[in-house]
Amino acid sequence: MTSPDLVLAPADQRTPPAALLQSPAAQPLDSALFEMHSLLEQHGHLIAVYPASIAPAHEQRLHMVRSVLESDRIVLFKSSLPPLGTAILALQLRQLTLGGFSPGVIASAARLLPHYIHAGAVLNSVTKLDRVPVSLKSHAKSWLPGTQFGVLAHPEPQLVKIGAGQLKGPEFASHLLVANGQLQTDWVTATLAPSWQVQAVHEAPLPADSAHWWGTAKLVEFASYLPDANVIHQLVASAWRVQCHWCGMELIGDRCGFCNSPLPSASTGSTPVQENQTGGSGVLSQGTRARHRG
Repeated sequence: MTSPDLVLAPADQRTPPAALLQSPAAQPLDSALFEMHSLLEQHGHLIAVYPASIAPAHEQRLHMVRSVLESDRIVLFKSSLPPLGTAILALQLRQLTLGGFSPGVIASAARLLPHYIHAGAVLNSVTKLDRVPVSLKSHAKSWLPGTQFGVLAHPEPQLVKIGAGQLKGPEFASHLLVANGQLQTDWVTATLAPSWQVQAVHEAPLPADSAHWWGTAKLVEFASYLPDANVIHQLVASAWRVQCHWCGMELIGDRCGFCNSPLPSASTGSTPVQENQTGGSGVLSQGTRARHRG
């Protein structure tokens, strides 16, 4: 991870910790190269998850380190999720490392698991929100004192005025993670959580980049997710696996997580590696559809 506030504590003692890949301002290049080399020697492969809102200099540092090391064992995965959703995704990938999956499967799972993360926020203004479509009417309402908005950025953009609408949530059992910013509201816990029928609500510190991502510091960020590591394992295990025709890594979905090569069309005769058939819970049936979307 690229920031300590994106590293969530697991609910168990088995999930491995995350390594912190610091910014150029916090770590010289020589130290970053040594640290990355040491991680590769210790673990074999590395999947670096970072938010799309990361500072350009920090992203350039990640690419520079991979280039200097000339390693094809490093995956740089830029997440389009809001910061809290990115933190959840990183935790779930850490949980997958305990399931005996190959590095290629874990890397490509980074594109599957976000389908099951509903990430949003309560905002006092949408005037600077540029990551979710905002109507002119909503912009005008932002100027009215006391107006608050419920916004869902992923998996499908939604925006409602608090008290005049509801956000559509997950259709499977989930937990809700809440991070409070500088906005005083109980809408997430008192209204959203019951309407989404979440099984539990947890709190986390607000990521430092959340104010930039949402365009205001007066917010409460939230994200629902699959809380059971066994379900996540089952979801990934049920996906159709093939071997990348370019780099040879195992993958699920339609694109290799390591070399980013797309899966050839059926006419080219790509050979499946393995398929695990799993019983049809609602979550797994949605996972089947998700893997075809990538």
